[in-house]
Amino acid sequence: MNVGIVAQKGNSRAAYLAADMREALAAVDAEALVDDATAEQLGIDGIPVEEFCDCDLVVSIGGDGTFLYAARGADGVPILGVNLGEVGFLNAVSPDDAIDTILDVVAALRNGDPSIREVPRIVASGDDWVIDPSMNEVVVHGPRRGHGGGAGVEVRVDGSLYSGGHADGVLVTTPAGSTAYNLSEGGPLVHPGVEGLVVTEMAASEGMPSLVVPLDATVTVTVTDADSAVVVGDGRTRRTIEPPIEVSIERSDSPVRLAGPTSDFFEALGKLD
Repeated sequence: MNVGIVAQKGNSRAAYLAADMREALAAVDAEALVDDATAEQLGIDGIPVEEFCDCDLVVSIGGDGTFLYAARGADGVPILGVNLGEVGFLNAVSPDDAIDTILDVVAALRNGDPSIREVPRIVASGDDWVIDPSMNEVVVHGPRRGHGGGAGVEVRVDGSLYSGGHADGVLVTTPAGSTAYNLSEGGPLVHPGVEGLVVTEMAASEGMPSLVVPLDATVTVTVTDADSAVVVGDGRTRRTIEPPIEVSIERSDSPVRLAGPTSDFFEALGKLD
């Protein structure tokens, strides 16, 4: 069995915990593979996160940003999140419990009875392109934010017009992402048990309120009146587009698969600034 470990970059505590995990996994005949950045800190060989899709389990050590990074490489492989004292909506395991929990999950995988939960991702596409799936949000915005930026936008849900006008951009988020960028833009908190997507216009001149739509809805953002625009997934995957253009955002057929215990949503809310 192969277990991929991604530790928060530049965090020595995360790297040391990754080293302890390697030893514990070796003791139960499981091979631990670490990402390149963590391997450099530990003075060992590592592999790119993109190759973690060949593992049986992926462990993320750090905050939600590290988890999202690991999820892109895991591509359907179960992920266990270890929280290093941050908000931790995606990371349910404390450092003190990390090794015991990982060994329990490894044993469950070997026995064929793991506890795995699926969390939806969304994907944005155009006529001839598709960006990587996003666990938190997809943002479509003008060349820049603020005065003199933004773009003309039209928002449709399953073909029906919801809103139109000038805005900095439009944000579509999953329940898991409602506590991130969506919250800073005035969007609602959504419990992870709710199956839906949130559509929020960003600094719209005459916008509509945030809207929660069914999880399987297709949200279409048409961008006009701008020299250029950008589609961003989870703050990392970026694609520059040329208006006028229609961007479709919908549920991906590749969810994130979570292993191990579930985090307490309301406890994590208490850590928000």
